[in-house]
Amino acid sequence: MSVSRHWKGVLFDLDGTLADTVPLILLSYRHTMCAHLGEAPADERWLSTMGTPLRDQLRAFARSPVEAEAMLETYTTFQRRVHDEMVKPFPGACDVLGALRERGTRVGIVTSKREEVARRTLSVCGLDAQVEVLVCAEHVTRGKPDPEAVRLALEGLDLTHFANETLFVGDSPFDLRAGRAAGTLTAAVPWGACTRDTLVAESPDYVLERLEELLDSYADRSTAGASVT
Repeated sequence: MSVSRHWKGVLFDLDGTLADTVPLILLSYRHTMCAHLGEAPADERWLSTMGTPLRDQLRAFARSPVEAEAMLETYTTFQRRVHDEMVKPFPGACDVLGALRERGTRVGIVTSKREEVARRTLSVCGLDAQVEVLVCAEHVTRGKPDPEAVRLALEGLDLTHFANETLFVGDSPFDLRAGRAAGTLTAAVPWGACTRDTLVAESPDYVLERLEELLDSYADRSTAGASVT
């Protein structure tokens, strides 16, 4: 069964959900690993932790806390240099956010990126004017999958008491777990870092095939994991 719905709020992850940044992220990862370890482990190791804070990701590869900090500096310096030429919005992102705002839906971003680069990504993608609340890595003490960042976004949008009428859209298991723990409904997008099977295994409420589906209708929760039609 499909029922037309206007969400009170829609929260989005940024990388791999609204912004096509995975090639940039992988290039930055490989550059950093080669600079510090002499070679880059398989991309899959990095992709499996995408959605968690960058500092936490790097700690898993560093041989000491000092090296982890040096890796962070290498990664961020390299990414700043090549960011703008490699980042673009996914199809429909700009139109969907604008249409949601026109309908009165509150729109926020919950990302594990640092605020500086997150704002730069939003600007390059032309999304910044449509985002009312931006929650980044340095705004919380516990990153995704902890629900702290999602709850902070709900608070910033005056939606704390409307979590069950708010949708969190993301491309990683960590997004889906954070949204669920914060009490929102969740929608997975399979065009980012993770495979559809990986996302479906998390039992999201919805699986989107395109962002425009947010403007059409939503599936009854009994069809969890099905595409919104």
